[in-house]
Amino acid sequence: METSISSQIKLRQVFQQIDAQSCPNHCNFHMHTHYSDGQMTPENLLTQAIAIGLEDMAITDHHSVKGYLHGKQWLAQQDTNLRLWIGTEITSYIDDVDIHILGFDFDHEAISLAPYLRGKEADRDFTPASKVIAAIHQAGGLAILAHPSRYKLPAPEVVSAVVEWGIDGIEVYYAYRNTNPWLPTPGETEANKEMADRYGLLTTCGTDTHGSNLLVRI
Repeated sequence: METSISSQIKLRQVFQQIDAQSCPNHCNFHMHTHYSDGQMTPENLLTQAIAIGLEDMAITDHHSVKGYLHGKQWLAQQDTNLRLWIGTEITSYIDDVDIHILGFDFDHEAISLAPYLRGKEADRDFTPASKVIAAIHQAGGLAILAHPSRYKLPAPEVVSAVVEWGIDGIEVYYAYRNTNPWLPTPGETEANKEMADRYGLLTTCGTDTHGSNLLVRI
């Protein structure tokens, strides 16, 4: 896969249009298949995505793009306008606190990402958040902080740190309470949107689906 300036412009435009109503029926940029810790096959996941009417989505398996590559082949044979973007979720650290960085629209064969796409967490020498963000950028991709309010550090502290290291955006719309139906959690959503606006960051949304239903997290 080769990324291009035009594809990144398109993805930025998608992110710029995301709001609290975008997920889970129009956009979903955080989902897992059985290629990491999810239950669904890529075909199952994409079949649901088409039925829901999703327009833009990404498979973000942990430390892997195998689900995306498998899904891309299957999707090419379907009659749909659904756009599937390459993605992954990488475990990184601020000191000893783990945080997750989502990467999108990158060249998965780039040397910079080799330590991170082996199906397991990278060696600790590679896991400082600053290095993960830089590696995604070196591969031509966008780096997004996943679920800012789920960490042992306060969200403002995490966001200010990753901003310093060049993060492109944060996952503003997220169901921290695992509600059914899926809904962005009030409070956290407003606070994270305010930080995104303050720092001029892109905003994304995602169900973080691990189970058998794209409309909920588990």
